[in-house]
Amino acid sequence: MKNIILVVFALFCFGAKAQETPNPEVKFAAADPSPADIVYFPLNASKVKAGDFTKPKIKVVYSRPQKKGREIFGVLEQYGNVWRFGANESTEIRFFEKVNIGGKKIKAGTYSLFAIPNKDTWTIIINTQTDRWGAFTYDATKDVVRVNVPVKTLTKPVEYFSITFTPLATGATLIAAWDKTQVELPIAF
Repeated sequence: MKNIILVVFALFCFGAKAQETPNPEVKFAAADPSPADIVYFPLNASKVKAGDFTKPKIKVVYSRPQKKGREIFGVLEQYGNVWRFGANESTEIRFFEKVNIGGKKIKAGTYSLFAIPNKDTWTIIINTQTDRWGAFTYDATKDVVRVNVPVKTLTKPVEYFSITFTPLATGATLIAAWDKTQVELPIAF
């Protein structure tokens, strides 16, 4: 019995020591200035407790660029150009069940989310091409739906590009805001 305890103790100590010594050949990337984030609908879907059977209906994975004193829409993000709806990899939206956006039925699955910002309206695009960096290889032939939504001008700027959801009687509204611009996309279940 003593031998087993000594062996377990030795393995524990060796394992702890091995974890303390980093491999000098491994290079880790620096923290990204546009951190990745995830938002669910319902908003509490990923934080359920025992006995709560809330299931996610929508999940958005995106990166959150910062304003950093810059003028965003019309300058940094040019009007009329396809934008990745965030930073880094193109934003992904996952529907856990069938949805209806802009009168178009969309099957459950994972899609990319793009936008074409303009001064008064944006075109929100759901596209089947995923796992791409930015909008550099955006392919309009893979669009599932395009929906024009009005722009709301905010009085107070939003520093980080942000996405959230609000409930609707028949679904949810995806709300995105950055700088002094906000857009809303209704999604029906």
